[in-house]
Amino acid sequence: MNGITLVNVFTHQGRGGNPCPIAIDASTWQEADMQAVAQRFGHESGFVLPAATPDSDYVFRFWVPRHEMEMCGHATIGGLWCLAVAGRLVAEQVRIETRSGPVTGFVELSSASDPKVEISQPAGKVVDLTAEQESAVLAALGLSRGDLLDLPIQNAVTSRVKTLIPMKSVALLNALSSDMTRTEACCEQIGSTGLYPYAIEDQARRRFEARQFPKSSGYPEDAATGIAAAALAFGLLKNGLVGRDSQRIRVLQGRAMGALSEIGVRLGFAGDKPVGCLLGGTVSLADAANPVR
Repeated sequence: MNGITLVNVFTHQGRGGNPCPIAIDASTWQEADMQAVAQRFGHESGFVLPAATPDSDYVFRFWVPRHEMEMCGHATIGGLWCLAVAGRLVAEQVRIETRSGPVTGFVELSSASDPKVEISQPAGKVVDLTAEQESAVLAALGLSRGDLLDLPIQNAVTSRVKTLIPMKSVALLNALSSDMTRTEACCEQIGSTGLYPYAIEDQARRRFEARQFPKSSGYPEDAATGIAAAALAFGLLKNGLVGRDSQRIRVLQGRAMGALSEIGVRLGFAGDKPVGCLLGGTVSLADAANPVR
């Protein structure tokens, strides 16, 4: 398939990250073509199309092997990075139309070969699960309440609902195993698109670790999930695990997959009220023989 660049997004110290196929010129592609890319590579895939209205600079679409997604954080960051490296970014601040709503991208072009990218996400909403819903989550992951911190299991959302599960330790987090069938059934029951267990690595340094078990993407786990990390940031704020400021929160993910990744989130406030966040991370080419076109 011509016109595809495979990148790793949210790398940690130059390694790991979530692999993502990107097409920076998908203006003539059909939906079947986009889904075929996701099925071939087995990853979330991003497609850049011309703006559909004067209010946006680009349209971004996202597919996993089984279906189209409304929004994908790492594919958005990867798409902007590819546009910048190819010299095809229209401005350092751009407006992107997605099926979950508008996203603003911020690209620092001081290094043409390694642009820095952040994208906006709206203010998160965080809701504690009911006792019945909590039981379903625990059963799906083979956990007891004793494996968790004394904090609620919560559904949190900026673009897609993720279920935040507060594990007692990083070791317990990375010992988890999941079953795709049970995960999908659980997520369907509780109105979520993925289970996102997390643990405190270093609260003073605002470092946390997490894993993502998606509802129905066609694979059991993600190495890095920006939308989930953004939702987690608002859960951390609600639970008093981070302060009400814009210092960067760092979320490590993918260790259990051998692909340790790092996602950065900066909360934004108007006075004392959270109004959104910026989501960012580093990007690298997954295959130097496959240049950005």
